[in-house]
Amino acid sequence: MIARCSVDYEGRLTAHLPIATRLIMVKADGCVAVHADGGAYKPLNWMNAPNYLEERDGEWVVTNPRGERLVITIEEVLQDTALEFGSDPGLEKDGVEAHLQVLLAERPGVLEEGLTLIRREYPTDIGPVDLLCHDPEGGSVAVEIKRRGEIDGVEQLARYLERLNLDARLAPVRGIFAAQSIKPQAKVLAEARGIGTVEIDYEELRGIESNDLRLF
Repeated sequence: MIARCSVDYEGRLTAHLPIATRLIMVKADGCVAVHADGGAYKPLNWMNAPNYLEERDGEWVVTNPRGERLVITIEEVLQDTALEFGSDPGLEKDGVEAHLQVLLAERPGVLEEGLTLIRREYPTDIGPVDLLCHDPEGGSVAVEIKRRGEIDGVEQLARYLERLNLDARLAPVRGIFAAQSIKPQAKVLAEARGIGTVEIDYEELRGIESNDLRLF
């Protein structure tokens, strides 16, 4: 939807966006995001799933289990469109990134001592997380692997963690963000989200002999 609207957020802090023309996106997983005509991919305000959207007369109220509240007051609707995208095959990794996943699946202890692999490409309802592991205490650990570690990769893992932690068989699930190099901003965001970071030496990892039996 494109609309003239104001936005108020109440939660960890309070924030107000005065009336202006903005793009409001509601995704199939329930995520609600408010965008301006600028600022690249990052929304001005958003509410991740799981949440509840209540449409009132001239107002949308979005709440979530943590008690956060996003109120979008709509003055004028300029365009309102609904589209079905269908299933998404997900992001295809480049050769190095895919090989990193294979190598780390064989040797998860490189990421953290004592980690053991449960499964590669563990499915969630918003896409698969690269590795799901157990730590020595039996806790669940989700690992997202990138060649270059940037903020969007941390955000991706945070979304996976939200979904995985809804599964009582796995929760609590913590995260590790692994990459050949991780930008300082991504490390700051990961720390704020309670996500660990590990930088991987790809060439060194390639030199580690695997214990897995292979035909050749």
